Amino acid sequence: MSESPQRFLPYGRQQIEEDDIAAVAAVLRGDWLTTGPAVEAFEAALAARTQAKHAVVCGSATAGLHLAMMALGLKEGERAIVPSITFLATANAARYVGAEVVFADVDPDTALLTPATLEAAIARAEGKAKVVLPVHFGGRTVDLAAIAAVAERHGLALVEDAAHAIGASYGPGNQPRTPVGDCGYSRMAVFSFHPVKTIAMGEGGAITTNDPELRERLARFRSHGMTRDPATFANRDLAFDADGTPNPWYYEMPEPGYHYRATDIHCALGLSQLKKLDRFAARRRALLERYRQVLAPLAPLVRLAPAPSDCEPAWHLCSALVDFAAAGRTRAQVMTALRERGIGTQVHYIPVHAQPYYRRRYGALTLPGVESYYARCLSLPLFPGMADDDVERVVEALRATLGLR
Repeated sequence: MSESPQRFLPYGRQQIEEDDIAAVAAVLRGDWLTTGPAVEAFEAALAARTQAKHAVVCGSATAGLHLAMMALGLKEGERAIVPSITFLATANAARYVGAEVVFADVDPDTALLTPATLEAAIARAEGKAKVVLPVHFGGRTVDLAAIAAVAERHGLALVEDAAHAIGASYGPGNQPRTPVGDCGYSRMAVFSFHPVKTIAMGEGGAITTNDPELRERLARFRSHGMTRDPATFANRDLAFDADGTPNPWYYEMPEPGYHYRATDIHCALGLSQLKKLDRFAARRRALLERYRQVLAPLAPLVRLAPAPSDCEPAWHLCSALVDFAAAGRTRAQVMTALRERGIGTQVHYIPVHAQPYYRRRYGALTLPGVESYYARCLSLPLFPGMADDDVERVVEALRATLGLR
């Protein structure tokens, strides 16, 4: 009898359990499919989990980043500083509101924005920078205290792109660690609940903030820019009945917004998954540490960035640094060979400043840290449903693909 083939290991995937399915089914059997109690429940639970005063859920982290730029009032002629190693959405959010992007370099091993690379980007911004969007890459946080100090010195608003970092915590020096999203150093933090992230909503995102005015603007822009608050109505003839009571059907749009709402279906799943965040994050940390042990003999050809000391990551990615040239293999050859062995990998990310749109707009740009990181990075499988033996399987396949003994 032939052996059954091993299961394919993607670089990431959701973990959906029976209680998640039951939570969604309960919404489908109820009265509200959208803009109902599951939305409010998820926002309250996320605010509590992140220790922020407010959470605003939306359809994706991309929508969240756009809403954050709108809420800040970022506009044409102003500039946003964005690390070039990130997903397209971080930079695109600034362009959505007409602002320009200044791409920053990153640490060549961690892919994180640093105080020095932020200062260099500010110098290129010609005094027009208004916001910086540091990315907590792969689930590891930037040095928020140091980044915030630079931002404050230059008068920049700080918005955390925390799409990778739900469940992570940060604390510099001897300070206690607090959850990413508490906005202790920032105006807002933006999360993603895409299926490959630590918890999933199908598609979904959220913004946390401690500023009630930002919270109001985020919620309004999320739903077409509409408000039903009588205290803000401008057109009193239409808004109020003859006795001065608000007309029950009435709403106004002070500024245009978007349809960026999340449904109760998505939020029911998100709320169920949020209850498992600690378990999922702990499993990812355990798997990452196992990778660190099993990959150690492959150094210096393959290695992981050093473990952080100022944060407890909630690892979204296991991003290995591979010297493909020294191995005599191209990255494409390695990825193809691993796939033939049932191992899925990915590259996070193609530098955004090299995308045709941004290259046409801003010209060629040399960012040594970005180039060094991009040349070596390869995301290996990492998700809570992996077994310990899966790590050995991945590393053994990588060893064979690279021709190592």
